[in-house]
Amino acid sequence: MKQGGKNKGNYSAAYIAVCLTLLLLFFANIVAGPVKVPLGDALRILFGKLSTQASWNQIVLGSRLPQAVTALLGGAALAVSGLQLQTLFKNPLAGPSILGISDGANLGVALAMLYISTTSYLTTIFAAFAGAAIVLTIIIWFSRKVRNNVMLLIIGIMVGYLASSVISILNFNASADKVHQYVMWGMGDFGSVSMDKLPWFVSFTVVGLLGALLMVKPLNALLLGDSYAINLGINVRRARLAILVITGILTATVTAFCGPISFIGLAVPHIARLVLGSSNHRHLVPVTILAGSVVALLCNLLTNLSSTGGPLPLNAVTSIVGAPIIIYVIMNRKNLHYFN
Repeated sequence: MKQGGKNKGNYSAAYIAVCLTLLLLFFANIVAGPVKVPLGDALRILFGKLSTQASWNQIVLGSRLPQAVTALLGGAALAVSGLQLQTLFKNPLAGPSILGISDGANLGVALAMLYISTTSYLTTIFAAFAGAAIVLTIIIWFSRKVRNNVMLLIIGIMVGYLASSVISILNFNASADKVHQYVMWGMGDFGSVSMDKLPWFVSFTVVGLLGALLMVKPLNALLLGDSYAINLGINVRRARLAILVITGILTATVTAFCGPISFIGLAVPHIARLVLGSSNHRHLVPVTILAGSVVALLCNLLTNLSSTGGPLPLNAVTSIVGAPIIIYVIMNRKNLHYFN
């Protein structure tokens, strides 16, 4: 009982710390940038009282608000996708980018963007989802044949290399303007979602996040093994399929709207585990969602603080933030006991 009370206190402290950090970074994304907007004016604009500075109204409502919301939801989507895959494969290095899922989405977008004359956001999303779903299906099939997690990880990386090779061939045969458009998209950018397209992005990501929250019990059961999950009444095949679909929706949506975003899906679940000191998905899933938003907002803020006159490539910043975390987790193997 005493231990339970201690854990409850730790969970409460973690939720409070993550939520406060999220709010701080959200408003920092609204006011910070090449043009500084005072916090008071930004808040008044957000609550419908437009400023006499017309440019501030456009900056806050037309640019920074949709960008901050996109980062908040996009980071949450990628983080919880990584968590689900790490639990499913019992592999701390599983994630949408490492296992080739993002590469599959990239391939779908490349086919649509490079070889379809006119592509809408819905076409791009469908292409990204199809590519991600195909790669996920391949990985799930191999997971039933290959019991060694390291071998499965290598297979996922090889599938990603194959997708990347096909993308290179497509780029080689595409027109220069299409290749440039695809390369710019591939750098990642939370600012590519305008206010009129934001409802589409929000709809897809919220549906996926709600689905992830509903998977708490199956994830906890799968963490302890298939036999244990079956004894608890979990349909393992159906649970795996649900994880496949949810991860595919979230990864494909973020990839289609924002480009391929690296390291967030891989690193953030480990941050959440270190913060909680627990692998209980009842708390790990919501904290991972919140932590994903925090990391994405931080990275987005750093890209917009560049003094070069333009935002930094998002993937350059996410790699700087995420790579040290993965190295720390690998070097401190005691943090990986959740997967044994």
